[in-house]
Order: sequence, then structure tokens, then C-alpha cells
Amino acid sequence: MKEQPVVIITGAANGIGKATAIKFAMNGYALALVDIDSKGLEDLRNEREINACDHLCIQGDLQDPDFSRKIVESTVSRWKRIDVLINNAAWRTIETMRSISVETWEKTLKINLTSPAFLAKHTAAVMEEKNIAGVIINISSVMSQRAGGNSPAYIVCKAGLEGLTYELAVLYGPKGIRVVAINPGNINTSLSSDYTDEEGNDVSEKLVNYVNDSTPLKRSGHAEEIANVSYWLSTKEASFITGTSILVDGGFFHNFNGYQMKRLQFPKEF
Repeated sequence: MKEQPVVIITGAANGIGKATAIKFAMNGYALALVDIDSKGLEDLRNEREINACDHLCIQGDLQDPDFSRKIVESTVSRWKRIDVLINNAAWRTIETMRSISVETWEKTLKINLTSPAFLAKHTAAVMEEKNIAGVIINISSVMSQRAGGNSPAYIVCKAGLEGLTYELAVLYGPKGIRVVAINPGNINTSLSSDYTDEEGNDVSEKLVNYVNDSTPLKRSGHAEEIANVSYWLSTKEASFITGTSILVDGGFFHNFNGYQMKRLQFPKEF
């Protein structure tokens, strides 16, 4: 009898992480669900798909360098294997390089880059030891190459996460372990709804509308659409994909300007 596959998902309590947990649960995986939000994890356990599958909630702070090792050890203790790691957890502030503090910079790097690197290291060691042709998926962002000037540490981390993806793919590829990054565009989650101006007024809707006007599909993405890509990349259908990043942005990255500008030139065509 084939052993049940196991996935570790960080930032599992909300947004893309939650959608990813549900997607993998629906496809027969055992889940190691990681988040700092204990209530969010408890709420996730009450989701029908999660409640019906074998799962383990691991609460902790990814800033802690020992927590990455604990996640892997707890998962292996429970199921004796790891097949997929989804490095999804993220944290950031909205401010420019002029105002960001060293403390905020370092916290962002610890959560968004250092933790994924060492989670991948510890997970890959298990995969190698047990001869598992596993998959490591790093959730990056279209902002790794389309900076907005208002979240410097986050941008650096996402660019670094892609570099890490390429490095790990080269290192672990000969063991059959694939490493892939996903670059979501504007996704309808809490990270797209916390923008304010200098007076504290919520300007999130205006910014989202602006981005959507530059997106050929004319909308924000859904967390489930990123989850679908993560799951597909973990299957044998994607068995020759490694050491690359996958854009999931509705066409935003390669569009030169917004449709309002296009209509100035070609009002009948756009």
C-alpha cells in the first residue's frame, strides 16, 4: 500500500496558505499546518476538508531559528516522511527605505527569507535520507521584479527567494528533488487590503483598482488559484519543472500600461 503523502504549509491559517491546505487535503495529503496565529489554526481545523484529513497544527514564530527544525522534526515524528514543502508565510510593513528601521528590516528577512531557506534545508535532508523525490515550492511575488518603492525589505526577500529557488534546484536536483517559485500578482488576501495614506485613510481599494486596470484579465486573483498551481507543481504532471519561477498574475507583469491609457489611443479597441 502506498504511503500517504505529507505536505508542510507555512502561513497556513489564512489567505493563500489556507486555500493551499484545503487543496492538498482534498487530494489525500496529510498536512503539517504552520502559523503564528493559534486561533487561525484552530479555525482552520474546523474547515470540513481539514477536519476530515490527517493533520497536525504547529504554532510558532518563524523568526526563531530553532522553529524551522522543530517543524520538520514534528512532521517526521508524526508521519516519518515529507513529500512537499510550501514556503508561503510572509510578513511586511508598508513604508519606504527612508523610514524603515533595522529591527523591521531584520524581522522581515527572518520570516520571509531565512526561515524558508532553513526549512528547505531541513526538509530536503529528510527527503534525501528517505529517498523521496519531493518538491519545495517558494511563494514569491510579482513584486520581486516590479517594485513599488513602499516595502523595501519585502521586495528584497521575494527577489532573494527566487535566487534561493534556483540555487536549491541545482543542489538537490540530482536527488530528484524539485524546487520551484510561484510569483502571484495581486491576490485578494489581507496583504492587499492594508494600504493607508499619511492620514491613515484606507486607500487599498484605489490601489487594487489601479492594478486591476493594468491586468489583462481585469481582476484580482483568488487564493485558490495560487493553491491550484502549488498543487499541480507537486504532481508528476510537473515532473520536469524545477529551478524556475511561475508567473500567476493575470498578465500584469508583461503589460506595459493600464487600459485607461490604452483607450486614449484606441478607444474602440480597449
